Amino acid sequence: MKRLIQMAVEAREKAYAPYSGFTVGAALECQDGTVYTGCNIENASYTPTNCAERTAFFKAVSEGQRQFQRIVIVGGKGEEMSAPAPCGVCLQVMAEFCEADTFEIIMAKGEDEVTVKKLRDMLPYGFSL
Repeated sequence: MKRLIQMAVEAREKAYAPYSGFTVGAALECQDGTVYTGCNIENASYTPTNCAERTAFFKAVSEGQRQFQRIVIVGGKGEEMSAPAPCGVCLQVMAEFCEADTFEIIMAKGEDEVTVKKLRDMLPYGFSL
């Protein structure tokens, strides 16, 4: 897990967040061990802003991945770290591709402060067809 946390921290450094100042990085691990990273990318009109989690998922899916194990999320303002939870839109994207009872969402404030939840715990009433 330490490697994934470090990858998320490095992805956070690439975030584009001039409006909120809150930068987020994510590291998404596929079932085959491949890892895709993402950062948040803001936009002046806010709606087109993309979260780090969705950036990582969209990169992975665009490369043909469809099976995922876990995602690590880190964030904060400036040097201050927090352990942000994914937004509802990101959780619904996760629900599209992940098993609710096994997919892990890891919210980390560095390597020593980590919260691990299953997707089912974070999105108990997710939309599905």
